[in-house]
Amino acid sequence: MTRISKFPSPLRTAGWALSVALLPLAVQPVAAQEIELRAADSLPTGHYIAQSLIEPFMERVSERTGKTEFAYFPAQQLGKAKDLLSLTQTGVTDIGYVGPSYVSDKMPLSAVGQLPEAFSTSCEGTMAYWEIAKPGGALDQAEFAPNGVRLLMAMVLPPYNLLTSSREITGLDSMDGLKIRSTGGALDLTVQKIGGVPVQMPAPEVREALSRGTIDAGLFPYPSVTPYGMETFLDWGTQGMNFGSFVATYVIRQEKWDSLPEDVQQAITEIGEDLTREGCETADRQNLEVKQQIAEAGVTFVDLPAGDVEKLNQILSTVGSEWAEQLDAQGKPGTEILEAFRSALKRN
Repeated sequence: MTRISKFPSPLRTAGWALSVALLPLAVQPVAAQEIELRAADSLPTGHYIAQSLIEPFMERVSERTGKTEFAYFPAQQLGKAKDLLSLTQTGVTDIGYVGPSYVSDKMPLSAVGQLPEAFSTSCEGTMAYWEIAKPGGALDQAEFAPNGVRLLMAMVLPPYNLLTSSREITGLDSMDGLKIRSTGGALDLTVQKIGGVPVQMPAPEVREALSRGTIDAGLFPYPSVTPYGMETFLDWGTQGMNFGSFVATYVIRQEKWDSLPEDVQQAITEIGEDLTREGCETADRQNLEVKQQIAEAGVTFVDLPAGDVEKLNQILSTVGSEWAEQLDAQGKPGTEILEAFRSALKRN
């Protein structure tokens, strides 16, 4: 029997998390030969990342193995984005959604895919990131494995553009002083470089922050705007720029992985890689489609003056090296990982 369950009740979710933490042996599989995996993320229902990655992943693994069931906890039911790595490490969930920028204290190197580097599509960034972060890759050995997790799927979102709530974007000078939502780490550097003030917050909080004036703008790929209803409070947007990106991953606790039968491991590995490729293609399609939806909602898209584009590109070209140098100074292989990512971009 194949069962993919969702638990929308916060009370039920809290009870599940407590039982996992206190009585892990009390939850028994439906049948002795069946495997149940818990998966959790912070994404709202219908978000394109979940629809492209974890949802088809659960369906395909269940169908292919015939003995794997999933209990799925979306929309922050087990914890916020910043909590999901630790919840995976401690076994509250077996599979967790991890955005490295939300856990930069534990995974600073993994934000390399968020730098404003030489990629113009989600797939270019995603496949380069996958090459270095998949099991055995340089980033896996430097950060995923030491954190006790194994990468299953990844998506580097389409390059960010700037979207503002009221200030018209006329050029580089119009960005000066803007309070811009950031996810921290490398994106903070980018915001500061363009003259903005970074305000760190997760995506679910951005809509309210825009409505209250806590922030003036955000750096997003277009498909990340509509799942949170941000378009209601946005008026202006750039197009054709690359202010960086965001890395979204799903990881499994290594201890749980080691307990799985070989045939299930093989299915998970192959399906995860397939969906990494398919997911970025979906993201690139949606980047074009959702841009039109946002325009119809009232957002005016502008082309920056050619001279400002050249200046911005020069400014942003220094972000990667500064990011790497800061990590090098902390004893981490920032330059090594950045060079590995840049080399992978050339191959993908």
